[in-house]
Amino acid sequence: MNWINIKNTEQITAIATQSKTTPCLIFKHSMTCNMSAMAKFRLEEDWNFNENELIPYFVDILQFKKVSNEISDYFQEYHQSPQILIIKDGYCIYEESHLDISVEDIQENLTDGF
Repeated sequence: MNWINIKNTEQITAIATQSKTTPCLIFKHSMTCNMSAMAKFRLEEDWNFNENELIPYFVDILQFKKVSNEISDYFQEYHQSPQILIIKDGYCIYEESHLDISVEDIQENLTDGF
């Protein structure tokens, strides 16, 4: 799994555009939170997507708080951490947080979404 780091707000619109050809996952992560570390570990351990199916993006919410908040505003999702957003066709089609984050749910929502 190769995370693409989100470090600026310009990347948000690029992700929305990219999602029109390939769905994207945004993982909002707190480097100081044990629950967030567990969610990240579970994602990485169970990841079974190739880069043509789902592109994984990562934002460190402590280092890039403004970017994290802008992601929430742009995709109209309440901010949580840890949190995943699946972006497809420019929209957030699925959001989940905390220990409810699972690769199995991601897979189901990729097929069911939009």
